[in-house]
Amino acid sequence: MLDSSRQANELADIQSRLLFIKIGLLMILVLLGLRLWQLQIRDGPHYQELARDNRTRTVALEPARGLLYDRNGLLLANNIPSFQLYVSLEDVPDRDHLISQLPRFIEIDEESLAGKLAKKGRRERVKIKGNVTLKEAAIVESHRLDLPGVFIQPEYQRHYPLGTYASHVIGYVGEISETQLKDPEYADLQAGRIIGQFGVERTFDEELLGEPGQEIIEVDALGYPKRSLSVNRPIAGDDFYLTLDIRLQQLADDLLGEESGSIVALDPWNGDILALASRPGFNPNDLSGGISQKEWNQLLQDSRHPLTNRAIQGQYPPGSTFKIVMASALLDTQTMGAQDSMSCNGVFPFGKRQFRDWKKWGHGTVDLKKALAESCDVYFYKAGNQLGIDSIARYSRQFGLGEKTGIPLPSERSGLVPSPEWKTKAKGEPWYPGETISISIGQGYLTATPLQMARVAGVVATKGKLAQPRLIKARRLRATGNMQEYPDSPIRQLPIPAHIFSTIQEGLAAVVTEGTAKRAQSELVSIAGKTGTAQVVALKIDPQEDVPKKHQDHAWFVAFAPVEHPKIAVAVLVEHMGHGGSAAAPLAKTLIEAFMHFHEPQRPSTPRQSSLDNAQLFG
Repeated sequence: MLDSSRQANELADIQSRLLFIKIGLLMILVLLGLRLWQLQIRDGPHYQELARDNRTRTVALEPARGLLYDRNGLLLANNIPSFQLYVSLEDVPDRDHLISQLPRFIEIDEESLAGKLAKKGRRERVKIKGNVTLKEAAIVESHRLDLPGVFIQPEYQRHYPLGTYASHVIGYVGEISETQLKDPEYADLQAGRIIGQFGVERTFDEELLGEPGQEIIEVDALGYPKRSLSVNRPIAGDDFYLTLDIRLQQLADDLLGEESGSIVALDPWNGDILALASRPGFNPNDLSGGISQKEWNQLLQDSRHPLTNRAIQGQYPPGSTFKIVMASALLDTQTMGAQDSMSCNGVFPFGKRQFRDWKKWGHGTVDLKKALAESCDVYFYKAGNQLGIDSIARYSRQFGLGEKTGIPLPSERSGLVPSPEWKTKAKGEPWYPGETISISIGQGYLTATPLQMARVAGVVATKGKLAQPRLIKARRLRATGNMQEYPDSPIRQLPIPAHIFSTIQEGLAAVVTEGTAKRAQSELVSIAGKTGTAQVVALKIDPQEDVPKKHQDHAWFVAFAPVEHPKIAVAVLVEHMGHGGSAAAPLAKTLIEAFMHFHEPQRPSTPRQSSLDNAQLFG
């Protein structure tokens, strides 16, 4: 019995242990099942992606940037094939080793390379160098085993076939900066992307950029490509046709030569910009190809400021060209009639000051026409004193001064139309009556850009129409191939009677035929205009030639032609060249003659005196 009872107890004990073992095994199976569910179901896509990434790479395919043309279809900016050097960081086992080795094979600064790779994630793809030469590309490819993660990718390089011509208008492109990457405007772009940095390239960057594509390639254990798995082709950016006539643009740039300044030509009826020259310029190919920080700093510190677009950013006293606005205000307010005359003996006494005319002994008896033709300062001193600063400021703004023109280029400046309110706010001082006298001849606080002054000439040419400048004529949509014409610019009609502008036109025609701009006379076309001399600093030295050039006055000339049926308005500003009649007027004449030649083929092929070189023009 005892044996039987012992056996029963042992059997029960064994069965109890088996139960625990079964429960334990069941729990293990459940845990294994849960783990398998976690790996294969819940986290399966993640591990599939990791496995796929171990054998594939996604390569971004840059689209071809949209092309730029002038109004006649001449190419201004295109794309040429080039090699770009990239590093796939997930295939780089030792970054320090790469930094020390890569400069042995291509021309790249070790410090610059370290900066590009610093603080980059393990899975990032970094552009190391653009526009790699064929020799460098061959060297890198031949040393692939020594440079894991380094690869060459063919892409497009922006190219500007005209070099420095129209550089401030066209602009340039460059790699997106770290600062720009943080800007919400560029939220969809990745590091290394090439974007517009200046000019039209910057303003219309989104349309020019295009849509990037991508290619998925299979790689081996070292990260080298084996075969392409799929390709999504990029879509090129849209093409743009500018209103520029590149023939006029090149001539304007050449006329300025080595002098600093600007020449603007536009269609006064619709605001089309025909030429927008600024000198000195820069070669956008140098900037788009990538320059070192040292070279960039040198460019920024250049005392002649080649990156400044003087046509829209240069703010200068308009000098006697402002007398156009003054004449309009005089006649429209009936402060003085066109036939009313006054005596000019060369001095206008005001308070304790003597405001002097540019002509020492004066101009004698002058009416409005003679005052414009001979640029009589005393006439406009008296006129300004009668008008007052508020009226002068009001008419200045009607002509578009003191405000941006709205041209689609970055960083346009507005110039300044001063007023008592402005001076109180800006300087904490009251307005003094003597300051009105200086403003009357375009000096003092008053400033304007060459583009604004070209519009002033255009207002007189059209008898009161102020058109917003238009720079884009048409756009070709790459997605559809359709051509999209850009709308005409808004036009504002000045509330000044047409007969007043007719009177001013007569005065400006006399400026060229018998006044201060005789060097603008042409046998090919009638020209009306106004000279101006903008004082840089107050000087008591005479003659002007004894003054260092950096202190000499700026030369102005604004004009339109033909006088009978105007087709073009021009503004010329040449820095530190003295008198507008001798330095600026001949340039405007040459440009206008060329314009007429381009648009009227029946005229002689070589305009008279148009071939004058810069030494003759500025001599």
